[in-house]
Amino acid sequence: MKGMNRFVPLLFLCGLSKPMAAVAQVEDSLRVHRLQTVEVKAQRTATTLTSSSPLQELNRGDMSRLGVTDIADALNRLPGIILRDYGGAGGLKTVSVRGFGARHTGVSYDGVLLSECQSGEIDVARYTVDMLQQVRLTIGDNDDIFLPARQAASAALLSIQTPLPSFTHRKAQVEAGINVGSFGHVSPMLRYAQSPNDRMAFASSLKCIFAENDYPFLLRNGQIVTHERRTNSRMRSAQGDCALYWRPNARNKVDAKVYYYDNNRQLPGIVRYYTNVCGEQLHDRNFFAQATWSGRLPDERFSVKVTGKFNWAMSDYRDTLQPDRKDDATYWQRESYVSATCLFVPNSHWAFNYACDYSFNNLNSTLTTDSRPFRHTLLQAVTARFTYQRLVALARLLATVQRNGAQQGAAAPNLHRLSPSLSLSYRLLPNKAWFLRTSYKGIFRAPTFNELYFYHLGSTNLQPENSKQWNIGTTWQGSLRRNLTVLLTADGYLNQVSQKIVSVPYNMFVWQTINVGKVDIKGCDLSVKGDWQPSKGHAVVCSAGYSYQRVANHTDPQSAHYGKQLAYAPLHTASMAVGWTNPLLHVALHGTGSSGRWATNNHYEGSRMAGYVDMGLSLSRTFQLQQRQLALQLDIKNLTGKQYEVVANYPMPRTAWMLSLLIR
Repeated sequence: MKGMNRFVPLLFLCGLSKPMAAVAQVEDSLRVHRLQTVEVKAQRTATTLTSSSPLQELNRGDMSRLGVTDIADALNRLPGIILRDYGGAGGLKTVSVRGFGARHTGVSYDGVLLSECQSGEIDVARYTVDMLQQVRLTIGDNDDIFLPARQAASAALLSIQTPLPSFTHRKAQVEAGINVGSFGHVSPMLRYAQSPNDRMAFASSLKCIFAENDYPFLLRNGQIVTHERRTNSRMRSAQGDCALYWRPNARNKVDAKVYYYDNNRQLPGIVRYYTNVCGEQLHDRNFFAQATWSGRLPDERFSVKVTGKFNWAMSDYRDTLQPDRKDDATYWQRESYVSATCLFVPNSHWAFNYACDYSFNNLNSTLTTDSRPFRHTLLQAVTARFTYQRLVALARLLATVQRNGAQQGAAAPNLHRLSPSLSLSYRLLPNKAWFLRTSYKGIFRAPTFNELYFYHLGSTNLQPENSKQWNIGTTWQGSLRRNLTVLLTADGYLNQVSQKIVSVPYNMFVWQTINVGKVDIKGCDLSVKGDWQPSKGHAVVCSAGYSYQRVANHTDPQSAHYGKQLAYAPLHTASMAVGWTNPLLHVALHGTGSSGRWATNNHYEGSRMAGYVDMGLSLSRTFQLQQRQLALQLDIKNLTGKQYEVVANYPMPRTAWMLSLLIR
């Protein structure tokens, strides 16, 4: 509401602009003064209030106030997410939403979906908090229908947004910082932005991470407990991007970005008894260039958006201890992608969108068994949104056509699918921010290149995993007192996955990937956010989330494993954070927790993993030095020092610290 109050004078002046211009033409004796450009800043209203599907988000301000330390910490604050974390700064981190698995979650970067055709899993560890403006999770469909078709082709969408530079500041805007922390962690960062005029802005950023990752852990072997350290864990990574933002007029805008990522790291492997030696190494490189033009046509009812992207990725794997180095291999994957979207808004009640996306993917490697697969994908989505008084209804139909091929050997079958979705939102009371929502989405996941073609594992006869999502939920926001605002969300859901892709052993050396699985998922997500200003200069913000997920194997009723919880799916997860801002210091206490879970789908003896609670503390202070701003922050992770694992035999770091210095 405070942000809206700032716009009232601006709207009033805009309303008077035309009458005042007419008066100036008649009474030309009046003296005219040219006003300087005024930049109006306001916090965006939370879109969770009116979204007909579950939506959670954290912006840069939320991350700072709630003591978010890294991307894993940020994602753990969003209900419904299960993050698979292999530990340390260089550990792989993949996102699973509501029991679907990481391959069902799309990840977009500045409005364009990231791709990984080989494994299908996006490693979000490469995106650091200090390079982000907003993280948003949408489950099902989004009320913003002006989107490419590919963003509707996943069960859930994680959107990562980087900062947008100012178009009004002519001087260069520079941010320079460095993070220094436990286990040899050093991470410098530099961001530069400038706007030569009010129509164009440039931005570039560079971040490097150097870490030994040799954190200590306890190894238990029966009654024997030894103190060990992670070995073969060194990481050297760098990422940078350059962006151009062009606003030729009020109707058009162009955003373009070039991105490069290079990570040369050692892989520590699982913790084993009697030996801690590992020689695995992985060198990842990724380059992409993307551009988006969006504009309104002379007929104001039509808007158009066109996006293009080229992506190249390399993965070089080496195992120096493997006899004959037989597992050493280098993989290359490429993608060319183009999207066109047209939005038609005939009146205040109806909006229609048509989106057509085409992509071409291919993969090759140094393996002698490489079949060099490729894939053409055409996606078309038609969406209608109806708004009337307190009701919002959204319907979408997604058509998928996929052509598979291989330069050597058999290719996977072609694919044709129609995927419908429907969502509704209704404001229960006319003048109260209390909404009820329900939604359904049918979607599928095509097999990855590894699942189709990998030697002694893949099968070209695989069918897609089919999923159905039902959701019902409510959102309420209000003021309990004059200076206390609360936002509550609650959702219950039922998900079903059929033709689940699993790998089973044919013999000791050969596995086969087949469609045999069926999974039923029942759960609920709860979240609460509060903002309290007890006195001038003091503010308290709190956030809490809870998720219950029952992810049951319903493949074979005669099996002894029927109805068992799937691997790495805890029944209960929770998070909390409390931040206190005062004239002297900003303090944030936060924590995440998970119940026990199993490391295997069959619940073998000894595969039960204990639950954990990880608490952290953040202390920060900002100093104003003339036209510069100096920010200091100290983060302490895992305050209790408890050792736990998110993935079996990959211990997470115990107590660690990070000191950050940032100059703006």
